[in-house]
This record gives sequence, C-alpha cells and structure tokens, in this order.
Amino acid sequence: MVTIQDVAKEAGVSAATVSRVLNNNHSVSIKTREKVKKVIKDLNYQPNLLGRNLRRMETRMVLVFLYNISNPFYSKIVEGMETIAHKNGYNVLMCNTNAKIETEQIYLNFIKNKLVDGIIFTSPAMRHKALSELAKDYPIVLCNEYERNTQAPVVTIDNEEAGYDAVNHLIRLGHKKIALIGSCQVRSGYERELGYRKALKEVGIEINESYIIRDVGSYKGGIIGVKKLLALKEKPTALFCISDLIAIGAIKQLKKNKLRVPEDIAVIGFDNNRIANMYDPSLTTIAQPRYDIGKKAMELMIKRIKGNLTSNPIIKLQHELIIRDSTLPIMQ
Repeated sequence: MVTIQDVAKEAGVSAATVSRVLNNNHSVSIKTREKVKKVIKDLNYQPNLLGRNLRRMETRMVLVFLYNISNPFYSKIVEGMETIAHKNGYNVLMCNTNAKIETEQIYLNFIKNKLVDGIIFTSPAMRHKALSELAKDYPIVLCNEYERNTQAPVVTIDNEEAGYDAVNHLIRLGHKKIALIGSCQVRSGYERELGYRKALKEVGIEINESYIIRDVGSYKGGIIGVKKLLALKEKPTALFCISDLIAIGAIKQLKKNKLRVPEDIAVIGFDNNRIANMYDPSLTTIAQPRYDIGKKAMELMIKRIKGNLTSNPIIKLQHELIIRDSTLPIMQ
C-alpha cells in the first residue's frame, strides 16, 4: 500500500507538504502542488480520509432529508447540492423520511453521533420549536419547506407570489371559474392557496370554496380532485394544481372523461418537473429554480459547518411562469 511518505519521497518534498496539497492549502506553490499531484496520480495514492477526518473531528458528509426520494421534484435540488458539496470536499447522503417524525428521529442519530456534519431538511415533519432547538447545537438548513419562526437558514421561493402568478395567467386568458387542487398541509401549499385567493379577489372574482380541493397530493391526488370537481353542478373551466404530478393526474382523469385540455379545461401545474414538457399536452407550469435552490442550501450549510454563518436568513429565489400547451385563451 502506498503511503504519504512514499509520495513525499518520490516528489522530493516533506510529508507535511503532501498533506497541505491534499488539503488544498494554498501556502504550497503552484509548481510544487502540480508536482505532488502528478506523483499522487502516478503512484495511485489513496489518502486515509477516515483518519484525516477523525483528526479534524469532521466527517465531510451532509445528510439530506427528502420527503419522497422517488419524486422527480427533488432530483435537480440534490444535483445542485452535490455540485457545491463536491466542490468543497463534502459528500451527500440522502434518506427518505415521508415527513414522518419517527423516521427523522432515527436519522438524527447520525448527527448526534457525529456521523455527519450537518442536515438539510427539504420537508421537515418536526415543528419549528424542535428544529430551532436542534439548530442551536448542530448545523441545520431548511430547503424548500419551512415554518415561520424556525431559527435556521432557509432557501425557498415566494410561493404566495408564484401561486398568484399562476392564477393570474388563467385570469388573463379569460377564465373566471378556476379551481385549485393540492395539499395545504405543508407551508408551500398553504402559501400557493393564498396566492390563488389573492389573484381572484384582485379582479373581483368571487371565491367558490367548492372549487378548492385540499389534502390530495401527487398523481393520484389529481385524479381524485378532478372526480370531485366534475361532480359539481357548475364545473370549473381551469385548474391550478400545486404540483406537476397533481396536474398530470388531473389531465389523465379529464381525458378519461372525454374532456379536452385546454379546449374544455385549462390546466397549470407547479415545479416544472422534467415530465412537464414531455406530457401531452405539454404542461404550463411555475418553474422553481430547483438546481439553484439546492446549490444555495448547500452553500449555507458549508458556511454553517465552518462557523461562517451566524444569522438565519430566509432566501427566496425567483420563480418563472412557463407557458405551454395546457393553457389557451377562452374562445369567444
């Protein structure tokens, strides 16, 4: 097995210099650094990361709590996290919690036993008081979902404004009978409903509470929501779904009922998942900058781990309305 001393001897430097190169210490000249890196590569030297990290009292690992690892919404977020993590010499571990406190408690042992350096929550089941207490002792960052007054850094979008933009788009197309399908059990869903209500009130459209279908999520939720709406005497002409998966399920059920999208009912989703542009009709949606959200969350995490972040900012990145085939103006 090649040792650090072997590398040092071959490169004609001290073991301490090799260690500085491995640790990206810029006190080593560029010429010496490149020489050492070449020897490391030629000898295929594999540093003992475990021993090094134990000496530093760190793991170089960040744990990410995902609501549902199969949900395509999280793929770009995690990709953004990994980009920043790897750039800074960290790795990412992912776990599926389904927003269950019991599952979160099991994985919290990772940070309490110093097996990871920090945790990023994407949809925490823990209430803000418990999270705030946790954040006092450990590096914690909230990504996407959060509760007010949680004493931890947050990266998200302005969900109320995004919901407003989605519904305002439907209003500009001439729709007045606009329904909402989605779960309001999480803060993002609640805020998107606030945006829905704000847009309707702004133009004097009376809110029909029977048009609001709550506590349904994912693909099946869209199917359930459409079934309920089509059972109404006065049916909506447009649907605002608070996720793309809900919107795809809704369109599926509308087609099953021989209704055309967007000619009979317009549909708008949320998130701009990969499937949104691939579906038929292609889905109008609110795009979240998921990759950038992941990057920013990991940037905050690394700052918190290193002690360079003492405040708890709430950073809201910009969303975008993406207009595709599932929404068209009402024909007069």
